[in-house]
Amino acid sequence: MVTLGRLSLILAMGLALGGPLAAEAQPARRMPVVGYLSARSHSNPDVQRYLDVTRQELRSLGHVEGQTIAIEYRWADGKVERLPELAAELVGLQVDVIVASGGVPVAQAAKQATKAIPIIMTGPADPVADGLVASLARPGGNVTGFAIVSHELIGKELELLREAVPKVTRVAVLWNPANRGNTHQLRAAEGAARALGLQLQSFGVRDPGEIDGAFQAMTRERAGALVVLLDSMLLGQRGRIADLAARNRLPAVYGLRLHVDAGGLMAYSASPSEVSRRVASYVDRILKGANPADLPVELPTQFELTINMKAARALGLTLPASLLSRADHTIE
Repeated sequence: MVTLGRLSLILAMGLALGGPLAAEAQPARRMPVVGYLSARSHSNPDVQRYLDVTRQELRSLGHVEGQTIAIEYRWADGKVERLPELAAELVGLQVDVIVASGGVPVAQAAKQATKAIPIIMTGPADPVADGLVASLARPGGNVTGFAIVSHELIGKELELLREAVPKVTRVAVLWNPANRGNTHQLRAAEGAARALGLQLQSFGVRDPGEIDGAFQAMTRERAGALVVLLDSMLLGQRGRIADLAARNRLPAVYGLRLHVDAGGLMAYSASPSEVSRRVASYVDRILKGANPADLPVELPTQFELTINMKAARALGLTLPASLLSRADHTIE
């Protein structure tokens, strides 16, 4: 017969030896989960290349996918209207942090889906103007990450255009008035154009249906070159814009390499590899307890010049050796 005292002794020994009772008392620790939300497709080789950079940096910080962390991916495959639904799915999974990759629409969808889960954005040109953060130094909410600061690069883009087309005097700017960040970029472009002695011509388009008319107006106004501001709608029309620029004999510069991959002439943009590495460091800090409200929105320190040689030949341009020698990437 087991007395009460003996039963207590058996239970104590079981707990001390780490038996079944002890195991049941200490449930397995939950693996941290990172949500990855993208407007693009998982089959895109560029997306996978830069995602691999993030994974590699995460491994160097001790976060191995499938072993120490899990990553839940949601891809919109270019359908921006799906982003709110996909963001809601990640919130429903109770992920620990969301990486919102691909600019303003992705970051906005994530922010609208949750005010509690930390969000690391990549791609917005001006997250303050877009209402994503209170300031770059102190974001103030659950969103932080990395801005492209395209309005500060406009001057460099105009310099590159003038170097590619030395005789240019009139430069058209294609932008979206519905994008608050574009308004700031346009002002920066106006100041840079004055400093370079260029006449800037503004062509605002709010939807894809207005793009053809804008190019017709550029021709009437005898524009000699084109700057395309960073905007998700314009990015979605990048193939069409590159084709129209070629047909209208307009050398164009862009703020994202994606435009050049679609047939545009050249782009001067933040290094995607640098941003991809830095994303991993912010994931690491947040998983270790950092508050996104206290993590400053970082600006890029490395930039890349990409030139499409096929587009240059189609335009009849002979680009100077001084420009080609500075190109980080050339597309034949």
